[in-house]
Amino acid sequence: MTTLEKLYAQMVRNPRDVGFEALDRILLRHGFKCRQPAKGSSHYIYYHSLIPDLLSIPKARPVKAVYVKQALEAIKALEAIKTVEEKGDKT
Repeated sequence: MTTLEKLYAQMVRNPRDVGFEALDRILLRHGFKCRQPAKGSSHYIYYHSLIPDLLSIPKARPVKAVYVKQALEAIKALEAIKTVEEKGDKT
């Protein structure tokens, strides 16, 4: 099990007290892109071509559990889409 897999499993077990950098690494590893709005906003926007929703996550320490849960749900949705696409390619 890689370090990122352990980190992801830890976030699933306990979405509290997650650092922004850790959540950022997980999202980027799953193919999300990140942008920070202009004018010094503390919120980073994460997006993925396969998911229509945007994730807006403030750069705070620690990141609130509600934002971590939203990110985990987006990752699960992305994995489900990829699974469906893989099954469609095999048939």
